[in-house]
Amino acid sequence: MSQYDFDLFVIGGGSGGVRASRIAAGYGARVGVAEEYRYGGTCVIRGCVPKKLLVYGSEYAHAFEDAAGFGWTVPKPTFDWATMIANKDKEIARLEKIYHGLFVNAGAKTFEARATLKDAHTVVIEGGETVTADKILIATGGHPSKPAVPGAELMITSNEAFHLTELPKRIAILGGGFIACEFAGIFNGFGSEVVQLYRGEQILRGFDQDIRDHLAAEMKKTGVDLRVKTDVTKVEKGSGGLIIHLTDGTTLEVDCVMAATGRKPNTDGLGLEAVGVKTDEEGAIVVDAYSQTSVPNIYAVGDVTNRMNLTPVAIREGHAFADTVFGGKPRAVDYQNVPAAVFSQPTVGTVGLSEADARKKYGEIDIYRTTFRPMKATLSGRDERVMMKLVVDAKTDAVVGVHMVGHEAGEIIQGIAIALKAGAKKAHFDATIGIHPTAAEEFVTMREKVREPAKV
Repeated sequence: MSQYDFDLFVIGGGSGGVRASRIAAGYGARVGVAEEYRYGGTCVIRGCVPKKLLVYGSEYAHAFEDAAGFGWTVPKPTFDWATMIANKDKEIARLEKIYHGLFVNAGAKTFEARATLKDAHTVVIEGGETVTADKILIATGGHPSKPAVPGAELMITSNEAFHLTELPKRIAILGGGFIACEFAGIFNGFGSEVVQLYRGEQILRGFDQDIRDHLAAEMKKTGVDLRVKTDVTKVEKGSGGLIIHLTDGTTLEVDCVMAATGRKPNTDGLGLEAVGVKTDEEGAIVVDAYSQTSVPNIYAVGDVTNRMNLTPVAIREGHAFADTVFGGKPRAVDYQNVPAAVFSQPTVGTVGLSEADARKKYGEIDIYRTTFRPMKATLSGRDERVMMKLVVDAKTDAVVGVHMVGHEAGEIIQGIAIALKAGAKKAHFDATIGIHPTAAEEFVTMREKVREPAKV
């Protein structure tokens, strides 16, 4: 028998922790798990899942508008925010039970309390209980941050946005990343007046430039007041709402200000410093390719490591950790060609390198790009355009980047990501017969190279 209470103790009951626990238990490990809030973590409780439900709900506004062009007479629709939130809460509660059940069914012992490190093998459970473990996995995720300006305490974050008792008539969303763009579309679809403020030169920093420019133009068409190169200096209460002071000297009055200006790893107060677990300047836990920290028996996966903050990546990291440590099958996660989607309106789907990054890596590249009016818009009358793009290494013909802005971009890019992982060349795309009529077929019919590189 081991000298410890558990072979593995996991701090954090989110996606990465669930997968690691299940796989480790499958290898015969005795597993304990502590979660201080709700099982399921950011993704299930206050991230991907509730957000996507709100995206679905908000898209109906566009569907009602589009219906007339197809012969439907739709009475003026009404929307009830309280019903949407209540139904969302029911679904999240259902999923939370499932996630907790995954731990229990795997044979793990669960603790509904905060856990901190006492030493390299000892975990203190809030309430006084102390347990020991041979290996410890930290999977505590991250949390949204607010800008350091006067009045930041008046702002909400994505956490609170899921539980607002009323739909704000006027909302300002600060930021230009995934979350800001997604919530701008959500609140706009539900009928709020939305102003999105981003201090940078264009939204979605780090994405392909064509994605950034195209999405910004399309979001403006839907009614989002998107302002770049604009930052907030102060927020204060006014007689009719909240007053936002901007860097250009103007002010805005809104009912709600949502900060979507970044996330920070949940490492404060875990006892990392006392144990000797190294963190970087942002507070993220430093790990090697196998998720091992500076303390040999302590590991970390997911957003708390700030490597690639995507739920499927955290799951893959948790699985690889368990295979490596308990399965005798050392495995590092491959972070190349990881597909991603931004559930903005319209949606962004992307995999591989941006045009700028591909030029840096390969030098000579070929670009294939198209924009077109989707078939549905020909009758709906909606002013929208889809953008699709292939980035190809000119020397080898390998497709190294695929990008799309348009309806169901995430669904389309998921399949194409398999092709990139398999090393597909542009010739393979050209040899593939398209499915007609679909938007996706454009990826296999692009033949003309773009002569001019995208502006940077």
